[in-house]
Amino acid sequence: MIVVQLKEGENIERALKRFKRKFERTGAIRELRNRQAFSKPSVIKRRKMEKARYVNALRQAEEE
Repeated sequence: MIVVQLKEGENIERALKRFKRKFERTGAIRELRNRQAFSKPSVIKRRKMEKARYVNALRQAEEE
């Protein structure tokens, strides 16, 4: 459970913003979206490999 303590004289909007940031860091929304549809393990592996190739190409382009 995420707990956000209000500081003395703190605006409620600021506290809400801190709550949203903490909630985003937990990754709950990302996981819910991933669970909406089943992905085969082979598809997940293929995406992971494609991402690795892309990142590697970016790093090589940056070095040159």
